[in-house]
Amino acid sequence: MRRNLNLDFNPIPLVRQELSPHWVRLMGYGFGVLVFSLGIGRGFFPESLWWVLVIAFFYPLISFAASKRFREHSPNETLAVLIIIDCNLVGGSFVLMRFNPFCCLLLFLVMSTATMVVGGLRGWSLTLVSMVVGVVLALLIFGMPTPLLSMPDALTVTVLAITCSLIVTLLGFFSHRQARHLMDIQEELATSQQDAAQLSRKLTKYLSPQIWGAIFSGEADAKLQTRRKQLSIFFSDIRGFTEITEELQPEALTSLLNSYFTEMSKIALKYGGTIDKFIGDAIMIFFGDPNTRGFKADAVACVCMAIEMRKRMKTLKQTWARQGITKPLQVRIGVNSGYCTVGNFGAETRMDYTIVGKEVNLASRLESLARTGEILIAEPTYQLVRDVVLCRNRGEIDVKGFSRPVPIYEVVDLRRDLGAVQSYMEYETQGFALFLDIDKIHHYDKDKVVTTLEEAARRVREKLIV
Repeated sequence: MRRNLNLDFNPIPLVRQELSPHWVRLMGYGFGVLVFSLGIGRGFFPESLWWVLVIAFFYPLISFAASKRFREHSPNETLAVLIIIDCNLVGGSFVLMRFNPFCCLLLFLVMSTATMVVGGLRGWSLTLVSMVVGVVLALLIFGMPTPLLSMPDALTVTVLAITCSLIVTLLGFFSHRQARHLMDIQEELATSQQDAAQLSRKLTKYLSPQIWGAIFSGEADAKLQTRRKQLSIFFSDIRGFTEITEELQPEALTSLLNSYFTEMSKIALKYGGTIDKFIGDAIMIFFGDPNTRGFKADAVACVCMAIEMRKRMKTLKQTWARQGITKPLQVRIGVNSGYCTVGNFGAETRMDYTIVGKEVNLASRLESLARTGEILIAEPTYQLVRDVVLCRNRGEIDVKGFSRPVPIYEVVDLRRDLGAVQSYMEYETQGFALFLDIDKIHHYDKDKVVTTLEEAARRVREKLIV
């Protein structure tokens, strides 16, 4: 609601307006015409005040028509100005009525009730000030009034009192109707809000919590726009899914997939991943948008999530085995980190919040190259997580869109979760690099490896390093 000059005059913007401010003003001026008509006709007001009747009759109509353009742009401010002028005129009429106590009191009562209906307590307070200003201006213009010619007779008092009572009662009735109608609207709004909340909860199931959270908070807008960001991308799918679909009935397959997606989604949300989509049996998740904890922290969270998903699959296999599923799901995972284009893609009428770029393609390629239960990560991800996650070098692969072969690594486990005796060791510093995977050393190479390590240790001990 727009307000100006601290005024609170409001044209009652209800769906069904029972009483507009224009009709309130007309009733007030109509009562003023009645007061002066009876006063002049019954002889206690001078006949020279006939011009007051003309002004009281035509002014509200003229002012309403003249202010049309202003009401369209600033309805509240325009109404406030009109009522201030009305109150000034009422104050001036007190002087012209020579401060007749009965007539002034009734006119004040009508005006006070009308402004209270339209403007509330603030508007009513302003009317008092405006009436006082009107009285002062009228005294300066017309001077101090002479005594009354005569007092109103019983008939005049009765007519004015009945008319005033009817107007006040009518204003009170419409105020009650408007208040009742407003309460009905509030109840309807409360019901609509509950329905909207239920609908929004249903719709959120089709979006990642981070996405709908950003939209509802106003941080993101539903329009076609993208940006470049550093992300970590996760892909996983089910190895041999086609064979599994041939063995299971559709109902059993649906239940199996839903339980699998549910468990994986819980882990993804635990680590703060943005679930992009489910593509058949595959899952696509990314870290770093719309919220990020830093490029390195996002990469670590992504790999930690992948490790926990792999561990969770072991317990799920036992659950599915008890359900009679002889071929449980086997997953493979690919992870990559780098700059991607993220945002809303599609059309104005149907869009999808997703990511694109060659780094996304590389993560998908790693997932397709991984063996059952294996997590493959690219070189950028390895450099970010190597101090937290133990990895094995898997060589290099050629990927479309990359000019050079891409080094890849296999995730073993979190370093903190490995026992005191580790099958895999690595250490690298300037002038020295050690990558040792004991489980992959053949028996016939053991002596050669030991000899090489001893020779390296001897040279380091004998070398005088300054």
